[in-house]
Amino acid sequence: MEFNDYQKKANRTLFGNEQVLTNCALGLASESGQVVDLVKNYTFHGKDLNHEELTKEMGDVLWYLSQIAEWADIPFEQIAQENIETLNQRYPASNE
Repeated sequence: MEFNDYQKKANRTLFGNEQVLTNCALGLASESGQVVDLVKNYTFHGKDLNHEELTKEMGDVLWYLSQIAEWADIPFEQIAQENIETLNQRYPASNE
């Protein structure tokens, strides 16, 4: 699936039109915390890493990121492409 397609399809599930940016930013922080918690429990508490739960939580993070981009009228594909360009500049030896 293309990033921009995901962004548009995910947007159909965004409800409300007030404080959208704030809601999405807070949701992103919350869902990122869920990912962190799963990793923490795996790393420091000897729990199994539940790949299904990790995938779900990372999907929630992706949803919030896409909706912040949608709100700001930034194509999700642009974000991904610019990030790769930044990584290529930071780590030129890894471009091969």
